[in-house]
Parts: sequence; structure tokens; C-alpha cells
Amino acid sequence: MPTVLRIDGFRFFFFSDEHEPVHIHVEKGDGYMRVELETLNVTAKQKFTKNDEKKIISIIKKHQEELIGAWNAHFHQ
Repeated sequence: MPTVLRIDGFRFFFFSDEHEPVHIHVEKGDGYMRVELETLNVTAKQKFTKNDEKKIISIIKKHQEELIGAWNAHFHQ
């Protein structure tokens, strides 16, 4: 379960047996989200506030190329 990024207590990670579309998992405390990296569609979420959700999307936008690159490096070696 590779962790790609840690910012403001949020952990951005993949599971080792992932599937398309390219996406990232995010957790902090009891909160969890799964976001498609190319479209920024949220495909799962629980226990994050709206402010946390906005912050997560903002972080993903800022690091989008890095996160997609990490996905490709891990799954297309």
C-alpha cells in the first residue's frame, strides 16, 4: 500500500492491486475519499467535512501530475 503524499495530516495512497481508472485514496483520522485523478470525480467518501473535501481536491489539483506519475511508475513498471 504505497503512500505517495502526506500533506496537512492527509495520506494519499494506492492499494497494491489497483484497477483503472487511475485514482487515489485519501485518509485522515476516520475520514476517507477515493478520487479519480484525471477527472477529479469523487467515487467514494465518508466522514470528511465539506471543507476537508475541498482541501483534498485542491491538493490533488496541485499535485495531479505527480500523483498520476506515481500511479504509472507503480503499476506500469
